[in-house]
Amino acid sequence: MAAPILPGSTLGILGGGQLGRMFCVAARNMGYRLNVLDPDPDSPAGHIADEHIEAAYTDIKALDYMARSCDVISTEFENIPAESMRRLAQSKPVYPSAEVLEIAQNRNREKAFASKAGLTPAVNHPVVNEYDLEQAIKITGLPAILKTATLGYDGKGQYVVASLQQAQQAFRDCGAVECVLEKKIELKQEVSAIVARNQRGETAVYPVGENEHINGILHITIVPARVDEEIAGKARQQALQLVEELDYVGVLAVEFFIDSNNELLFNEMAPRPHNSGHYTKDACVTSQFEQQVRVICGLPPGDVSLISPVVMVNLLGDLWHPDWCMLLNEPNVKLHLYGKKQARPGRKMGHYNVLDSDVEGALKTARAVYSRLAEAQL
Repeated sequence: MAAPILPGSTLGILGGGQLGRMFCVAARNMGYRLNVLDPDPDSPAGHIADEHIEAAYTDIKALDYMARSCDVISTEFENIPAESMRRLAQSKPVYPSAEVLEIAQNRNREKAFASKAGLTPAVNHPVVNEYDLEQAIKITGLPAILKTATLGYDGKGQYVVASLQQAQQAFRDCGAVECVLEKKIELKQEVSAIVARNQRGETAVYPVGENEHINGILHITIVPARVDEEIAGKARQQALQLVEELDYVGVLAVEFFIDSNNELLFNEMAPRPHNSGHYTKDACVTSQFEQQVRVICGLPPGDVSLISPVVMVNLLGDLWHPDWCMLLNEPNVKLHLYGKKQARPGRKMGHYNVLDSDVEGALKTARAVYSRLAEAQL
């Protein structure tokens, strides 16, 4: 086993958005240098890195420079081309691996792998062409959800269908690309488990978060999740099963549905820190971003104990520019902004965490602050 990569070394990150930025902040606090590869000249992570390589993720010269200048390389999102990761891995440790990214980039591969690891996705069937839809409907029943197999996030590329004709039209509307048809379940709750693993197989699983979405985008995460401990324990255990089966190194988020029968169903995974893990920045001994630094550098995972009940609320471009006093006048609210110059509806611009001795108290404050922010935009 290689020696740990210690402070003073240079860490590389592919992707310069808010996840990359928070990774850079954590790594800087620990004494590491940072190189960011991102084509955006206004990259939030690039602004605070030691070096911002402004180039495409497929740029050979840029990739080779990253390989020469960094001691270990990671990513902030899963849609980095796998071939770019393979090229980097020829000379430097790269986490997650190209093979993991290829699984996470395709819903059909992802669901098949999760099943192999012992998790239970909602009933589904791959759809490669329009002729597959009739057989898929026989498997899933109706209503169902047609999802594009790749590049779908924050509710994008998803169509609820109640007939074969609607499914056919949805397939055409999404460009007749590879899809998956998934049974529409009676949803009770959504939860996520964040797990970390290093090269030695040492793991740590964060407290399970309960998630609420608006228009397919995460709105709030409540921790501890208001679910039975049996369900929470099962989510943590299944997240561990997944990282072991993947031989994963890094931080992995695993999202689950809980249906009306209280069954835990695998939804998807994200091979990186995750929006639903932002609560860890203020409410856990070790944030998910410090954890990413630790495990890719071969260090033991940090303590993931919950210091305080917490509610995380996303701030989107829809609420820009808010009156910051509405947030900062609350003594138990922690504000985090991402350094993005342009606000757009649905774009994640920041978040805030509300800490309280009681999770219902945190939730009450979180919702009250959000309502004031929303009303101020009218």
